[in-house]
Amino acid sequence: MNQKTEDKGLIILTAGGTGGHVYPAEALAEELSKRGYRLVLVTDSRGQNNYHGKLGEMPNYAVLSGALVGKSYLFKLKSLFKLALGTLQACIVLIKEKPLCVVGFGGYASFPCALAAILLRKKLIIHEQNSVMSRTNRFLSKYATFVAQSFTKVKYAPSRVKNIVTGMPIRENIAALHHKPYTVANDKFQLLVLGGSQGAKIFGSILPSALSSLPIEKRKRLKVYQQCRKEDVDDLKKDYQGSDIDITISHFFDNMADLYANSQLIISRAGASSVSEIAAAGLPSILVPLPTAADDHQSGNAAELEKNKAAIVVKQTDFTSLWLKDKLNDLMDNPQELESMSQAAKQIAITNAAERLANAIEDKVIKQEPQNV
Repeated sequence: MNQKTEDKGLIILTAGGTGGHVYPAEALAEELSKRGYRLVLVTDSRGQNNYHGKLGEMPNYAVLSGALVGKSYLFKLKSLFKLALGTLQACIVLIKEKPLCVVGFGGYASFPCALAAILLRKKLIIHEQNSVMSRTNRFLSKYATFVAQSFTKVKYAPSRVKNIVTGMPIRENIAALHHKPYTVANDKFQLLVLGGSQGAKIFGSILPSALSSLPIEKRKRLKVYQQCRKEDVDDLKKDYQGSDIDITISHFFDNMADLYANSQLIISRAGASSVSEIAAAGLPSILVPLPTAADDHQSGNAAELEKNKAAIVVKQTDFTSLWLKDKLNDLMDNPQELESMSQAAKQIAITNAAERLANAIEDKVIKQEPQNV
């Protein structure tokens, strides 16, 4: 039985609003809550009160923040002012809450609170989701107690900071799929298409013509679940009319564990959460890294699966309807190749990342001499 939460103390989590930052924060929150810690979330106004699950149950504070990369000089000036005020707001939160530590998950919305932790000499833990460290985390990691990494090798990770490979914390119901056997049925082939937080408009452009040009026996065998941007749902449905394909189109799926469990193949971007969940679920995948991702980090994320023969990685410029039609035609006729990819994905998956990160926080922070609060 857990001790009373008052005995264990409080930990502050700070994260941006996209899935790559939210999902690991959510998974860690679940794990720390089980261990008896009280939790507070610090985000910005876009994220406040918009979270679900454990993050939605936690007290949360909104502080000002702003992006500095790739913007105009005037925009950067305004953002600097917001960051200064946001850091002051975060300092007030930290002085009031007296946390044992602050855990930052990246994104510019997390910067003010992480900076406040540095200024107030609170223990700071950084979790880097991607294979290329973000600019925000490159700065913050210099002052962190340790950096938790999703990948073994992370480009731009400072060598003098303690780096611990914890993996990417993922949702429990998806991690639980790791031991589920992978099978390909003769009469059904479920294809899952996910575009990540930015929607992957190219999937909506390529998939309808590629799938519609498959032989009729393969089209009748297909069951497709495709995510797209909300504004594209109606147009995409029209594009599939007359294709004889059983397809469900939505801008959001709230049953991801079920979709992973029953799919034979996934076509996806290569965000850290997506790559980690795909590996944990043991799904063969076609990964199309987002070419405009900062420092091309999605290509680095995808390379981890590609080099272990767990995924097929294709550049967006090479991702054409003809290429995809031929690739799907081949894969649907070769269940052995799909099964081999599934096993390879499972072998590199880290399914207990939330537990490993929570252990590291307790070992490196909680069990050390108490800091001044």
